[in-house]
Amino acid sequence: MPTYEQLRTCFILSYQNTRMYLPIYLVTIDQRTKHVVILAGEETEIVIYPNRKWRYV
Repeated sequence: MPTYEQLRTCFILSYQNTRMYLPIYLVTIDQRTKHVVILAGEETEIVIYPNRKWRYV
């Protein structure tokens, strides 16, 4: 289960990506590391860490 910070960040980043007309293909949680992973558009991969920080991969 994602943390509250991850959920909030996931919503904000999903909103920002869809405003740029990028489709969101996948949102999942890596069970090993507890990171939320978002796959959007052709090449965009975003990782959200449990402490709310995130980065493009």
